[in-house]
Amino acid sequence: MAMPANEIEALIRSALPDAQVTITDLAGDGDHYAAHVVSAAFEGKSRVAQHKLVYEALGGRMGGVLHALQLTTAVPN
Repeated sequence: MAMPANEIEALIRSALPDAQVTITDLAGDGDHYAAHVVSAAFEGKSRVAQHKLVYEALGGRMGGVLHALQLTTAVPN
C-alpha cells in the first residue's frame, strides 16, 4: 500500500509546524520518497536526533505503508 506524498508532508508539518518540507517521489511508485525538511526545531540537535523527530512525526508508518524515505534535514539559514 503506497502513501501519498501530501500525507507525508502533512504529518511532518503537524509535528513541526514551522517546517519547510520538500517531498520527491524517487521511483514514481508512491513507495520510495526523498524528503528534505528544514526546521528551527533541529537547532542544536545532532543529525540523528533531527531524523528521529521526523520519523516520530510519521507515527510508525516507516517500514509499513511508507517503504523507503531518503531523509535530509537542516536548520534555517
